[in-house]
Amino acid sequence: MFKRNLLIIFFMFFCSTLLFFHFSTKCHAITREEINASVNAAMDRFKQQIKGGTNYLKGAKGVLVIPNITKAGFIIGGKYGQGALLIGNSPVEYYSIAEGSIGWQIGAVKYDMIILFMTEDVLNKFRKSEGWEAGVDAEVTLIDVGTEVSVETLRSQHPIAGFIFDQKGLMGGVSIKGAKFSRITPD
Repeated sequence: MFKRNLLIIFFMFFCSTLLFFHFSTKCHAITREEINASVNAAMDRFKQQIKGGTNYLKGAKGVLVIPNITKAGFIIGGKYGQGALLIGNSPVEYYSIAEGSIGWQIGAVKYDMIILFMTEDVLNKFRKSEGWEAGVDAEVTLIDVGTEVSVETLRSQHPIAGFIFDQKGLMGGVSIKGAKFSRITPD
């Protein structure tokens, strides 16, 4: 019985690893041009798919755009993506997002994420951090895609607001809590 359980656990680990690497994006830093092109495409999708998206972008002090985040898992899972921090519509720094998880999960999904830093204070804390973790270093309020909140409300009540959109695939429970953001230097 013990050997059978151990074999099942090993099989699930092996399958989840294969699934993650099959659906994941490149795990090494891609070029600035590739990241910038993906970021620009995600910004266009954001403006089209999110009610009030253009106003949110104008009201933010900084915008972290991580397109094409890949999340996959079978009991053991993970997610990864690369993007850029924009200030005044120009990329100033590049970041990756990574997270691992264990629990009842199965499937794979790809999606875009935009995090709006609505005040200079929260933007500066993010930029000065050495590996910023959502939910630990600061709370990120996820705004439902169909909800429209005023820029003033975001600034006063939700100084860091996140949007997850353009989801493709099948996996429930996409969140940001526990995700680690690290500065990268693309080629």
